[in-house]
Amino acid sequence: MMSRNYQYVDPMEQSAAELHRKKRIKQTIAYLAAFMVFNILFITAIALPVIHVKNPKFLIMAAEVENLRYAPDTNSPSFNMELHCEVSVKNTNFGQFRYENSTVVFAYGNVTVGEASVAEAGVGARSTREVNTTVKISSDNVSRNLKLGNDITSGMLSLNSYGRLNGKVHLMKVMEKRKSAQMNCAMKINLAEGMIQDLKCN
Repeated sequence: MMSRNYQYVDPMEQSAAELHRKKRIKQTIAYLAAFMVFNILFITAIALPVIHVKNPKFLIMAAEVENLRYAPDTNSPSFNMELHCEVSVKNTNFGQFRYENSTVVFAYGNVTVGEASVAEAGVGARSTREVNTTVKISSDNVSRNLKLGNDITSGMLSLNSYGRLNGKVHLMKVMEKRKSAQMNCAMKINLAEGMIQDLKCN
């Protein structure tokens, strides 16, 4: 008859091997969990600036005066001119900003003295769009009062401009957020020199 060989296995060694195997499985699971947490944190850190959408900026960067006419007459003071404005729409978001048709209002005091149209368009992600526009400024609607005469006589005329661009920021072609860009600028016109001074926008 053929003899059979049996190998003796120490129960202590078998138990140690089993514990070592379980320990390796736990370590692998822990490494995978840590890797997943790291990826989630990394993706979140990248996504937060993208998801956080800010209002774009709407500013007058520069302006030139042309065809300036003014009369400091105390009985009937008046002014007329054309302003050639370089308007910018600055989009700091990670998605395109598309805005609707709008109007920029120029005012002397609380009276509208001119309006400029801004056509609908888009501004790319983290970029600036510049628009050139011309507006006719006239004191026809301003009361012929002492203040207007004094301002013209002083040689410095203060104007303000207001505007609002309503639109949407498109994120990764799957999200849209409504945002608006506000313009609030002030400027002084040196009548003697026929030029803009102290142009400031908030």
